[in-house]
Amino acid sequence: MQPAQPSVPWEEVADGLDPDAPLVLAAQGPHGPVVHAANPSAQAEGAARGMRITDVRALTPMVQVVPADLSGDAEALRRLMLWSRRWCPWSASDGADGIVLDTTGSDHLWGGEAAMLSDMQARLRDLGQEARLAVAPTHGAAWALARYGAAREICGPSALKARLAMLPVAALRLDGATLLTLRRLGLKHIGDLMLIPRATLERRFGRDGRALMTPLRRLDQMTGDLPEPIVSPPPPQRFRVVHRLAEPVMDPQPLLPEPMQMLCAELAAAGQGLRGLRLELYRTDGTTSRFEAGCAQASRDPAHLQNLLTCHFESLDAGFGFDTLSLEALRPEPLAAAQVRLDGGVQADVALATLVDRLTVRLGPDAVQLPDPVESHLPECADRWSPAVRRAGLLAPGGLGGGGLVAPSRDRPVRLLRSPERIEVLYAVPEGPPVRFKWRRKPYLIRRHQGPERIAPEWWRARPGTRLRDYYKVEVEAGERYWLFREGIMGDGRGGEPDWFLHGLFA
Repeated sequence: MQPAQPSVPWEEVADGLDPDAPLVLAAQGPHGPVVHAANPSAQAEGAARGMRITDVRALTPMVQVVPADLSGDAEALRRLMLWSRRWCPWSASDGADGIVLDTTGSDHLWGGEAAMLSDMQARLRDLGQEARLAVAPTHGAAWALARYGAAREICGPSALKARLAMLPVAALRLDGATLLTLRRLGLKHIGDLMLIPRATLERRFGRDGRALMTPLRRLDQMTGDLPEPIVSPPPPQRFRVVHRLAEPVMDPQPLLPEPMQMLCAELAAAGQGLRGLRLELYRTDGTTSRFEAGCAQASRDPAHLQNLLTCHFESLDAGFGFDTLSLEALRPEPLAAAQVRLDGGVQADVALATLVDRLTVRLGPDAVQLPDPVESHLPECADRWSPAVRRAGLLAPGGLGGGGLVAPSRDRPVRLLRSPERIEVLYAVPEGPPVRFKWRRKPYLIRRHQGPERIAPEWWRARPGTRLRDYYKVEVEAGERYWLFREGIMGDGRGGEPDWFLHGLFA
C-alpha cells in the first residue's frame, strides 16, 4: 500500500496559500533545499521530486514553497500503519511512503482480496488519503506493483513472473548507482534481467553474501525464491482502567479516586506519564459520555488529573445512572521519578504546567498557546504558535509570552509584535538612522540609536521582489527602547522609497 504524497499542512493553507496554484514542499538536500513533494499544478509546470528549489523558481517564478514536515509525515505514517491492523494482525511501515500488510489467512474475513481492497480504499478515502493498492504473493512484488502497476491490482502466484517482467528495473528497490548501471547496459525492464544467466549477474553485481541490495537478490525476493519476512513492530502499550459498579450511580465523581490511583500506578510501574486523559461513562441505557483533558507536561499525579475532569461533571446528564466508567491514558511519554524539594515546595516547571492545564480546561485547548522555535533568521518566522497541551516535549519555564513572540536571544526585544506595524519616520539621510518617528498617532524623538543590523530575505522561500531589512535599536526621550527596521534601500530596483516599520519593544 502506498499512500498519496504528503499534503500541505492545513495551517499553511489557512495562512493564505492557494492549494490549487503551483505549490511544493521543500526539504533540505545536500546542496540546498530540494522538492520533497509537489501538487498537480506544480508538476504540470515541470516540478519533480528531487529538483532544487532554485530550478523550480526559474521554471515557475510564482510557485509557493512550504517547508516539508518530515518528522510529522513519519509519525502520521506510523499511526496509519497501526490503524491498518484492522485488516490483519501484521503490518509495518514500508519506507517513507508506504505500508506493507501480511494478509495471509485474513482476506477471507473480508470476502476475498478484491472486497478487502475495496474496503481499504473506502476507509482511506474517508481519512482523506488516496492510495495505490496491490496484492501479491511476496513483499517485493507488492511493493513494485503498488508503485509501478495499476492504481489497484491483484496478482496471483501463477501470473507473478509474467507480470513482474513488464515492470521497469526501478521496481527492484535498488540504489541509484545500480539502476544507472542497469540502464547503461540496456536493461530497462525486469524481464530483460530475467533472461540473463544468474552466474553473469553474480559476477557483475556481487553475490548475496557480499551485498544486500543486488539485482539478483531483489529478483529472488520478488519471485519468492528468497524469503523476506515482515518485521511488524509491537503496538504501543495501552494504559486503561475499567471500573464496573455494583449498582448504577447518579454522580460518578466520588468514585474517580480509586481508578485514577490504579491508572497512575500502572503508569509509574512502566516509567510513563500521560499528556492526555480520557474518561468514559457508560449509562444503563447504553449511552456513553466521553470527556478528554490534556496536559502541558507529562504527569501521573492523581489529584491534578482528577481536577482536570471536575468541570465536565457540571453539565453531566446521568439519565438512569452510570454502571461503568473507564480511564485511559492518551499520548503516554517517558516520565522519570523526580526528587522532591527539601522544603516540600513544587518545582517551578511543574507549577507552570499545572497552571497551563487549569487555564486550558477553563478557556479551551486553543486558548493557551506557546511558541515553537523554527529555523529562520527572520524574526516573525522564527516561532510558530501551537496549543500548550499538544506541544511535544516538556514545558520550559518562562515559555509563556505576553501577547507576542518570545525573544530568541538577548539581542532581540523582550516582545515582538505579531506583525510589524508601519510608522512615519523623519531621517537626515535616506540610508541613515531615523531622527523622529510616529507610531499609533504618537510622535517620538530619538535620543540614541544602534545599528543597522541587515537581514536579507530568505531567497529559497521569499517571493521575487522581496526587499532586505535594516534594523535599528532606538531609545526615545522618555527612555523607552524600540526595534525599528527599514524595508529596502534607495535604488535597489525592487520598489520605490523604503518603508519603515516598528517590530519590537525592549524592556
